[in-house]
Amino acid sequence: MLVLLGFAMIAVFMVLIMTKKLTPVLALIIVPTVFGLFAGAGLGIGPMVMDSMKSMTSTAALLMFAIIYFGLMIDVGLFDPLVRFILRKLGNDPAKVVLGTAILAAAVSLDGDGSTTFILTTAAMLPVYLRLKMSPVVLTCVAGLANGTMNILPWGGPTARAATALKLDVNDVFVPMIPSLIAGLVVVFVFAWLLGLQERNRLRAVAPEIWDTANTFDGGSPLGTTGRFGFGRKSSGPAGGAPAAGSPSAGGSSVAVLERTEDLVDDRDSAMADTALDPNRTTLRPKLFWFNLGLTVAVMVTLVANVIPLPFVFMVGSAIALLVNFPKVKDQGAQLIAHAPSIVAVVSMVMAAAVLTGVLNGTGMVKAMSEWLVAIIPADMGPFMAIITGVLSIPMTFFMSNDAFYFGVLPVLSETAAHYGVSAADMARASITGQPFHLQSPLVPAILLLVSLAKVDLGDHHKKVLWRTAVISLVMLGVGALTGAIGIG
Repeated sequence: MLVLLGFAMIAVFMVLIMTKKLTPVLALIIVPTVFGLFAGAGLGIGPMVMDSMKSMTSTAALLMFAIIYFGLMIDVGLFDPLVRFILRKLGNDPAKVVLGTAILAAAVSLDGDGSTTFILTTAAMLPVYLRLKMSPVVLTCVAGLANGTMNILPWGGPTARAATALKLDVNDVFVPMIPSLIAGLVVVFVFAWLLGLQERNRLRAVAPEIWDTANTFDGGSPLGTTGRFGFGRKSSGPAGGAPAAGSPSAGGSSVAVLERTEDLVDDRDSAMADTALDPNRTTLRPKLFWFNLGLTVAVMVTLVANVIPLPFVFMVGSAIALLVNFPKVKDQGAQLIAHAPSIVAVVSMVMAAAVLTGVLNGTGMVKAMSEWLVAIIPADMGPFMAIITGVLSIPMTFFMSNDAFYFGVLPVLSETAAHYGVSAADMARASITGQPFHLQSPLVPAILLLVSLAKVDLGDHHKKVLWRTAVISLVMLGVGALTGAIGIG
């Protein structure tokens, strides 16, 4: 009964958020509560949720003050020069911008912290996406793909958990998986390029008068002129061939002047008003640029050094940034209010996630589901336990925490596999291939931060990212099997 209720609860939850019948916050609260009562939790459901919520408080504090800090830095213009630099280097081609997003997210993911990766990637790239009228869902998808793939790094967490749970050296688990990691990143970059091409075509479709099929997405046409918002447009006549009458090539006396990007994308363009890119926003603090940059570098160094709890780092950073940039109490309050919608959205989701995890663990659903999965594996499939574990890690790490999977489920699977000659190292390596999928789970605070900062609906993110992360996980598993990192008994 617990197994059926557990899988049914997860299925109902996913259907409701992906079809947008309920917001993620309401689904996280209502669905587990109903199923928990059916599971016989009774009045004990309250303590289950509260026990789970205690572990969420530091995460909620981290996300709250991280949103305040980086929202403030965007408001005061810290990232404006970076956006201009990225546009110059990538051009204004959506395909290049999306690929650049993947490369940036993968590079920043080297620090092993998902929250930091998403904060920096969103801060740098979201203004670019808004500037080029691109979909922020593409940003969250690509960032999620890159960070999830890089999450198998030894210091990322899952690899260390798998090694610890099975009493292995972490390097013995990770090093043979390097070819799988490289293959996963290649697939990430391919997906990023294809998504970028889709965005390019979408922009052409929604504004054909601007993005016609003659566009050259190279930052400029052969004549050195560019279309609106920086997309190149060839100078051609009405039929797309001969020059228009009166143009220099036609020998006319009047000259058809094709404005450059800088002219066409006027900084005072109304399309940019009331956005993070509004060049006339009253919150800009150009004279404090170097102070804000120094403060941000100090915050990032402290984050990476991990010498002070992360929530406290952002608390202090936010306080200093507010005090220096907005010395008046009225302005400080206005800044906090300005970012309140984002804060409420992400913190409420973190707290609501405690209901799901509390019910899953408190009612015994997680334990029952894992034991059932182990029991249904046929004996003749025993030699393929590592492959089976890799496949199971995709959904199981999505619906339960890494701790629950690696310390609760993996040892049981590994013990079973040992009877068929499958080593613990093979099992550990296979178990980490589901991490790209795991990182998209609503139980992962970092992904909640990502969709909140980008102002993207979690259901929209899931529709675009889940099947792609499943492909990446299976590719990593397949490469691991082909290279011998994941053996068969």
